[in-house]
Amino acid sequence: MIIIFSDLDGTLLDAESYSYEPAREALKEISTLQIPLVMISSKTKKEIESVRRSLGNTYPFVSENGGGIFVPEGCFPFPVSYARRTGNYLVVESGIPYARLTEFLDRIIREDALPIRGFHSLSVESISRLTGLSIETSSMAKEREYDEPFLFDGDEAQWNRLEKLVESDGLALTRGGRFNHLSGQNDKGTAAGILIDCYRHQYPDALIVGLGDAANDLPFLRMVDYPVLIQRPDGTYEPEIDTPELHHAPHPGPAGWNSAVLELIRKDISTSNQGLNM
Repeated sequence: MIIIFSDLDGTLLDAESYSYEPAREALKEISTLQIPLVMISSKTKKEIESVRRSLGNTYPFVSENGGGIFVPEGCFPFPVSYARRTGNYLVVESGIPYARLTEFLDRIIREDALPIRGFHSLSVESISRLTGLSIETSSMAKEREYDEPFLFDGDEAQWNRLEKLVESDGLALTRGGRFNHLSGQNDKGTAAGILIDCYRHQYPDALIVGLGDAANDLPFLRMVDYPVLIQRPDGTYEPEIDTPELHHAPHPGPAGWNSAVLELIRKDISTSNQGLNM
């Protein structure tokens, strides 16, 4: 049994077009084999739901860098501790309220004159221009609950000042590609660990696989049995990701995702057949 945990942007989704088309073959295989695909992303609930609908995905997912874990009701044959219900989901929350994050940013912009532009202060049209997302998807991206992306236009000394302010307020900072992120002390690893425990309880011998491309994926890649690092668009790999038994996908984005997943499935099927022939 294989369980797949996957980042979205730059991993299953192309970093520029946000398409998963190059991963179509592997996606079809995991659907046929009923391999759970758990999406774990910095995206919002609504953005991830849009991807899930297009793939017919019905498994749990993690939003906003581990802030929220959404478990479809009845997904596991045992009770899951949760904070609240939203629609048909049981929601496990490890993030802090979004209002605290935006209030913090507004305060340090006002008091420390740091060159920051938070997502909450950007229009939907501005987000669309900056990200290449459609207006509809940009609107979904603004509906945040646990994590504030922001643009930082300062120098290294100002960034160091920001780090100190964030730390003194008990918050966390993640440096990103297009956007940096402000959050509580939650991360993808903590959230993945909760769902991995659930799957281990249901499938004790499952192989837990993780695929990611960026520094904020390291916490959950450290939690899995089979971590895969996806190439960046320029053909390099994120230097901050270093974990035992790390596998490197041979291509960027969804093409690399496709290759890595197909190789793993074929290896798993081959191993199973060898076991049957013994």
